[in-house]
Amino acid sequence: MSSLKINDLNAAQAHQALEHCCAAPNWVLGMLNIMPFENKEHLFHSAQTVWDSLSESDYLAAFEGHPQIGDLSTLSKKYAATAKKAGHEQSGMSKANEQTLKKMIELNKQYLSKFGFIFIVCASGKSAEQMLELIEQRVHNTREKELTIAASEQAKITKIRLESLI
Repeated sequence: MSSLKINDLNAAQAHQALEHCCAAPNWVLGMLNIMPFENKEHLFHSAQTVWDSLSESDYLAAFEGHPQIGDLSTLSKKYAATAKKAGHEQSGMSKANEQTLKKMIELNKQYLSKFGFIFIVCASGKSAEQMLELIEQRVHNTREKELTIAASEQAKITKIRLESLI
């Protein structure tokens, strides 16, 4: 068996570490029930399998664990547990000009009003302009389509965050 850092944690530590990867309680519990993980492939496969078994309410719980893209002020307040990760993931927004940030904030409000959840995108490696372009495209989707896209983006974010547990 390969030695993964997560396998060396006690139950409370593992719970907290997994919760920092994805805030959906049922995902965390599902992952805890599978532990220990044989190797990183088993960890990633388990994460996706558990995620795919969840419902809309679980997806929405996961989304609640994120600040809005471009709302960097919330990173140090409401999302203290994941602030460092989210801040790094959203580093492209920190380089945005004022016009881009204002447009992102405006579209975030429109998106939240339309869908009932915040705009979720795997922001790692994306510029502010790329994220703005994505929200401009996605705000016109149906709620069903957008929930599917957001859930897929959440799975990507979770996988990136799980890398720290290997």
